[in-house]
Amino acid sequence: MRLRARGNTGFKNRVLDVVAEIPQGETRTYRQVAELAGSPDAYRAVGNIMKGNRNPNVPCHRVVKSSGEVGGYNAGGPRRKREILKSEGVLLA
Repeated sequence: MRLRARGNTGFKNRVLDVVAEIPQGETRTYRQVAELAGSPDAYRAVGNIMKGNRNPNVPCHRVVKSSGEVGGYNAGGPRRKREILKSEGVLLA
């Protein structure tokens, strides 16, 4: 699914497109998303883009930290993110 963020171009759109393609039951790290979007060192920017995401077609809860932590989530915090990932079979109990 190709998404276009209104009023934005380039890297942000590539990030949104990459994240929109993460299938249910899988995750990608912020670094992996940055690499797939063409800017391997821009993983912090990916976090900022996800922080501002309000598009329900972009499953930002599937983007996690390289350390294995879930990271932040703008729609309910890390606890809610963990719950969603558990319901998708990504995290165990």
